[in-house]
Amino acid sequence: MTRKPAKKSPTKKKGAAAPHSEIEQAKRQLKELMESEDLITPDDLKALFFSLAGPSRMDTLDDPESVAKDEAQQLAFDAMEAESEAEARKLAKRALRLDPDCVDALVLITDLDARSTRETIEGLQKAVAAGERSLGAQFIRENTGHFWMLIETRPYMRAMAQLAGVLFAEGLNLDAIRIYEKMLELNPNDNQGVRDPLLGVYLAVNDLDGAGRLLKKYKDDAMANFAWGHVLERYLSGDLTGAAAALKKARKANRFVELYMTGQKPIPKGMPEMYSPGSEEEAMLCMDGAGRAWAKHKEAVSWLLDQQGADGRRAIPSKAALKRVPVAGKKLQ
Repeated sequence: MTRKPAKKSPTKKKGAAAPHSEIEQAKRQLKELMESEDLITPDDLKALFFSLAGPSRMDTLDDPESVAKDEAQQLAFDAMEAESEAEARKLAKRALRLDPDCVDALVLITDLDARSTRETIEGLQKAVAAGERSLGAQFIRENTGHFWMLIETRPYMRAMAQLAGVLFAEGLNLDAIRIYEKMLELNPNDNQGVRDPLLGVYLAVNDLDGAGRLLKKYKDDAMANFAWGHVLERYLSGDLTGAAAALKKARKANRFVELYMTGQKPIPKGMPEMYSPGSEEEAMLCMDGAGRAWAKHKEAVSWLLDQQGADGRRAIPSKAALKRVPVAGKKLQ
């Protein structure tokens, strides 16, 4: 089974004192990983040791400021585990009094207090800006390329992913693209899986150059989102032979996507927490990525229905199918 990229940080139990030495930091980070509800991956352990051996933004801070930032981060972790919204808000605000640029606390306050999509976007933008200030331009420049391997960068990266996701959902696609592209520049290994929604946005706005570059860069990605995204990229490029060949591979990668895509099977509400390659759960996640782009290009869905007929598959009338295809989000930029 595979877990979706985590949306929140590993949690920290209450009551621990702020660590000051590298050894204490290592103990704290390892404990956070052990206590997390998410699966511990080899990358997590590599990141722990890489963080200890590598540079830290704390190196440029004096001791009181370093201690305050560390205590603020612990309070943010506590806030994430709080049993009530009131307690979570109280802890997050305490964290921000210690460190106004505590990214996790800013994101949590936004989640709790935003009353509109606009307020959510503005709050997440503030969190991302705080992360950039906290890490510093020099640190970001010198560590571009392996960001996720430095644990202290993860609140910033999570905030960017959340902001891009909201922008994507609201149809602010060009803004979402800029953030996703920056995330892949900072962390080409893409531990957060942002290449999936990025491919969907590229295809939705007909940026075939961007989609082609992404498909080439991650050509070894055999998951459903890239397989079905590749079919659409070939179709939109006018390469129907290539699209047909890609379709055969996509069907092998996940057959359930086609059922959702053509309206033969309703998409369940909500997103799964776990998935396996080729499963219905993976197909649901694919529809949240590449599926949005297919929904924008009804002519591509009609072509897919024609392929079903040509292959001897049970096709349903195009008009009826297109009515059941998930509708793309807000107006595209």
